[in-house]
Amino acid sequence: MFRPKLPDVPTSTALSHHHAHTPVPSAGRTLAPYVGPVAAVVVVGVVLTALLAAVAVTAVSVTIAAVVLRSLVSSANKR
Repeated sequence: MFRPKLPDVPTSTALSHHHAHTPVPSAGRTLAPYVGPVAAVVVVGVVLTALLAAVAVTAVSVTIAAVVLRSLVSSANKR
Protein backbone atom coordinates (compact mmCIF):
# COMPACT_ATOMS: atom_id res chain seq x y z
CA MET A 1 0.00 0.00 0.00
CA PHE A 2 2.74 2.46 0.89
CA ARG A 3 5.30 1.14 -1.58
CA PRO A 4 6.08 3.34 -4.59
CA LYS A 5 5.26 1.97 -8.00
CA LEU A 6 8.26 1.21 -10.16
CA PRO A 7 8.21 2.30 -13.80
CA ASP A 8 7.40 -0.32 -16.40
CA VAL A 9 10.44 -1.87 -18.05
CA PRO A 10 10.16 -2.42 -21.80
CA THR A 11 10.11 -6.12 -22.66
CA SER A 12 11.55 -5.92 -26.17
CA THR A 13 15.32 -6.20 -26.13
CA ALA A 14 15.83 -6.02 -29.89
CA LEU A 15 17.46 -2.70 -30.65
CA SER A 16 18.57 -1.68 -34.07
CA HIS A 17 22.01 -0.19 -34.67
CA HIS A 18 20.41 3.21 -35.26
CA HIS A 19 18.87 3.34 -31.78
CA ALA A 20 21.86 1.88 -29.96
CA HIS A 21 23.06 5.28 -28.66
CA THR A 22 19.79 6.50 -27.19
CA PRO A 23 19.71 6.44 -23.39
CA VAL A 24 17.65 3.69 -21.83
CA PRO A 25 15.52 4.76 -18.84
CA SER A 26 16.73 3.23 -15.61
CA ALA A 27 14.53 0.89 -13.64
CA GLY A 28 15.58 2.51 -10.35
CA ARG A 29 13.20 4.15 -7.93
CA THR A 30 12.30 7.77 -8.41
CA LEU A 31 12.23 10.32 -5.62
CA ALA A 32 8.73 11.53 -6.49
CA PRO A 33 6.90 9.52 -3.78
CA TYR A 34 9.15 10.99 -1.09
CA VAL A 35 8.69 14.67 -1.95
CA GLY A 36 5.45 15.09 0.02
CA PRO A 37 6.61 13.55 3.30
CA VAL A 38 9.96 15.35 3.14
CA ALA A 39 8.23 18.68 2.53
CA ALA A 40 5.90 18.00 5.47
CA VAL A 41 8.84 17.25 7.77
CA VAL A 42 10.62 20.42 6.66
CA VAL A 43 7.51 22.56 7.20
CA VAL A 44 6.89 21.05 10.65
CA GLY A 45 10.55 21.64 11.54
CA VAL A 46 10.37 25.28 10.45
CA VAL A 47 7.16 25.85 12.40
CA LEU A 48 8.53 24.22 15.56
CA THR A 49 11.74 26.22 15.29
CA ALA A 50 9.77 29.45 14.91
CA LEU A 51 7.65 28.57 17.95
CA LEU A 52 10.76 27.80 19.99
CA ALA A 53 12.31 31.12 18.96
CA ALA A 54 9.11 32.95 19.92
CA VAL A 55 9.08 31.29 23.35
CA ALA A 56 12.74 32.17 23.88
CA VAL A 57 12.21 35.83 22.93
CA THR A 58 9.16 36.03 25.20
CA ALA A 59 11.09 34.53 28.11
CA VAL A 60 13.94 37.00 27.67
CA SER A 61 11.58 39.98 27.48
CA VAL A 62 9.66 38.86 30.59
CA THR A 63 12.94 38.42 32.45
CA ILE A 64 14.11 41.90 31.48
CA ALA A 65 10.76 43.39 32.53
CA ALA A 66 10.96 41.58 35.88
CA VAL A 67 14.48 42.88 36.54
CA VAL A 68 13.45 46.44 35.68
CA LEU A 69 10.34 46.27 37.89
CA ARG A 70 12.36 44.78 40.74
CA SER A 71 14.88 47.59 40.42
CA LEU A 72 12.13 50.23 40.44
CA VAL A 73 10.42 48.70 43.48
CA SER A 74 13.66 48.35 45.45
CA SER A 75 14.71 51.93 44.68
CA ALA A 76 11.26 53.20 45.76
CA ASN A 77 11.58 51.31 49.08
CA LYS A 78 14.99 52.88 49.79
CA ARG A 79 13.59 56.42 49.71
